[in-house]
Amino acid sequence: MYELLQKFHSGWAYLALLLLVVAAINSIIGLIGKKEFTAKDRKIAIFGLIGTHTQLLIGLILYFVSPLGFASLGQMSDKALRLTSLEHPLINIIAIALITIGWSKHKKLTTSESKFKTFSIFYGLGLLLILSRIPWSMWL
Repeated sequence: MYELLQKFHSGWAYLALLLLVVAAINSIIGLIGKKEFTAKDRKIAIFGLIGTHTQLLIGLILYFVSPLGFASLGQMSDKALRLTSLEHPLINIIAIALITIGWSKHKKLTTSESKFKTFSIFYGLGLLLILSRIPWSMWL
């Protein structure tokens, strides 16, 4: 079961990252181009949110069944174990919290510019944090 979860988590990461990149780029284009915020823009943003939340759920399950997750939490001297047991989950939870905050904040805003700006900031920061903690050596 562990191997299946690990492969699913790695495979879904491609889709989640793609959705998040598209949402962040769409919001930046909308902000710079001073476009009107439409239902299409909202759907793009929610797909980014859903993709990352799904990845988080898979990752949390994997964290507790993996020998590299919670079981190795105290081994901070090993860089690889520290990445998989502490840095990767913690930073990604923070990133997904930022993405969720961006989604929640946009609902209260009235202008297109402020909605695009909120998504650009929160989704962009979330994307940067996620990219900073991907275990690239295990992923590629």
